[in-house]
This record gives sequence, C-alpha cells and structure tokens, in this order.
Amino acid sequence: MARYLLNIIQPDEGQPEPEVLEPIMAELAVLNQDMRDAGAFVFTVGLHPATTATVVHARGADVLITDGPFAEGKEHVGGFWIVESPDLDAALGWAGRATRILELPIEVRPVAG
Repeated sequence: MARYLLNIIQPDEGQPEPEVLEPIMAELAVLNQDMRDAGAFVFTVGLHPATTATVVHARGADVLITDGPFAEGKEHVGGFWIVESPDLDAALGWAGRATRILELPIEVRPVAG
C-alpha cells in the first residue's frame, strides 16, 4: 500500500456560514468513517487560514522569519488527508468524493518514502 496526500485547495475568503458548513462537516465525517472502514484512513486535519502562517527560511548564515504564507495567492492548503491506497486510482477515488462534498479542488500527491 502506498500513502497519498490529499490537499484541500481552499480560497482565502474565509469560512462559510454555520448553516452551510454544518452539513459539509457531517458529510466529511461520513467520508472519514468510510476511509477508516476501508483501511485507507491514516490522518486528516484542517488548518487555520494562511494568514496565520509563519515562514522560516534560511538565508545564508541567517534565518529569516516572516508572517503570512510563503506563496502569495488567493488559494492555499486548507487541510489535508493522508490515505493508504493500493494505487493512485484508489486515492483519486477518495479525492473525488472529497471534492464533491467540499466543492473545492483536491490535489493528490504520492508520499515519498
């Protein structure tokens, strides 16, 4: 079994209102349980907005620390899953379910090592 990262690509415009978010979270709970039942679930987490990030970057002998996301953009990683799948197609299947629930893009990448 290989591990895959399923990144949620989220716009920076903030969270939906509770009446919109609650049914989405309920559907995600079902997805997570289905992943567990299938033996695919390893880990999932949501992230605070990209504006809360701190970037630490080596610059020669110095270490530069800056506020905010490393990349400027209108979308950033909003959360992710790590799943175990027999192949890329199976991981893409989980991502397909997630994108239908969230209506956001899901980037799928194999985990190295």
